[in-house]
Amino acid sequence: MDEPVKRPSVNPLDRLGALTRRGGATRLKGLNDRQFTAVAAGLGLVLAAGVALAAGPWDSGQRKAEQDWAAARGGTGGVHHEAGTPSGARPAPSAPPVLAALSAPAGAGDTADDSAPDARTAPDRAASSLTADLGRLLKDPALGTARAAVVIDAATGERLYGQGADTPMPPASTVKIATSVAALSALGPHHRIATTVQASPDSRAVTLVGGGDPTLDRAALRALAADTARVLKQRGIEKVRLTYDTSRYTGPSRHPIGPNENIAPVTALMTDEGRLDRSDSGPAPRSEDPAGDTARAFGELLGDAGIAVPSDPVSGRAPADSRPVARHLSAPLSALVERTLTNSDNDIAEALARQTAVAAGEPADFDGGRRAVTARLGKLGLPLKGANLADGSGLNRKDKVTAGLLAGLLARAADPAHPELRPVLTGLPVAGFTGTLSDRYTAKSAGTGLVRAKTGTLTGVNSLAGTVVDARGRLLAFAFLASGTTSPSQAQSSLDALATSLAAPAR
Repeated sequence: MDEPVKRPSVNPLDRLGALTRRGGATRLKGLNDRQFTAVAAGLGLVLAAGVALAAGPWDSGQRKAEQDWAAARGGTGGVHHEAGTPSGARPAPSAPPVLAALSAPAGAGDTADDSAPDARTAPDRAASSLTADLGRLLKDPALGTARAAVVIDAATGERLYGQGADTPMPPASTVKIATSVAALSALGPHHRIATTVQASPDSRAVTLVGGGDPTLDRAALRALAADTARVLKQRGIEKVRLTYDTSRYTGPSRHPIGPNENIAPVTALMTDEGRLDRSDSGPAPRSEDPAGDTARAFGELLGDAGIAVPSDPVSGRAPADSRPVARHLSAPLSALVERTLTNSDNDIAEALARQTAVAAGEPADFDGGRRAVTARLGKLGLPLKGANLADGSGLNRKDKVTAGLLAGLLARAADPAHPELRPVLTGLPVAGFTGTLSDRYTAKSAGTGLVRAKTGTLTGVNSLAGTVVDARGRLLAFAFLASGTTSPSQAQSSLDALATSLAAPAR
């Protein structure tokens, strides 16, 4: 299963202080001008990242203050809201130092030869260094029996390195990158998932209708109950029959891996991802009936608000003549994507796949999600040969992608022509600081604060795909896949070394 996730537990400025105190001064000694400039630029980027981190408070790896500022600049969107509509919130500004320079469409190098590294746009010496560094690190036995690697210059779309780039391999949780890109492309970053309460014409029966928001929490459920009770009391109603509707999703709710603490049954109605503890990420005990549990909790909250619910709620569709009396909207899709990637959230990832299926007119089940996500990525011109996107989370061992596809997805997310995909980049864990990379880089690692990447871990499978700014200031998109691994910790260290080598190549 994918690794547990912990929220940042370090003070970013403490980490930065350790970086400069323990290694900064020593590293700068004896460097020539070119090396000094590269190292100084790298430390500057780390310091910039630290300032952003310290400016918190944080929510799933992103600054709430920045999100609130962006939201305040425009109106909020509804359940079917798209970017560019008059009432919509304007996109948050991009990070100028890294992304503003991306002036050419990504993907130009998708047809490059995958059998050997391709460095047509890099100086020979730099290309040789990249090839030598990656080639040496990819020979590490910790990477198992099969490995693949692709590095793309995100500004030009040129493939700088490729080994096994077109070989389909299990991606584990890095498939969440594909799920996120598809959802953002299909629905837009401002889309919100609605949970509604419908009342019968006589208002004596109400239906809690799930829209597929796995992040619905008890506070939102209480607000729905309060709004519902207020309307019912205005109509002179003091007692109702309660039904709950999960028909937005179809097919089996249980993931093919079976009962598992990494994912709840996939249903259109749930509270707190079906978690039975107070956690908000990582493995946790899960409800066997998250929809029923949510409906029963809603009934109790209605009672607290003064509307009696004499009998237990039952499952059923809202009548065609019912009318809405209350509604809750999820966080924007951009925030859901960021949380999915930062925390490797399986429940939100499966919801994103189903929301993409609904948008495409496909059944909202595992097969419908697979078809819809695949079709959406095809429309973006990404290389899909050999891909099988069996689920949205990467828990299914039938998932197969290529390193070329993963790196291409990240390059496309950096393309200025696709600003709707930017949350894929901003949601990537930051090495040594957030999400699934918070514990994988130390203060002495040259990649700390510079590498941003989605991790993937299943038994015998390890992967890492993300972005890094190299010593020349280029934003690189990379994907490293390994299977047949026997030691997760050693494989992860080897993958981290590969990503670090892009930020600070060996000399």
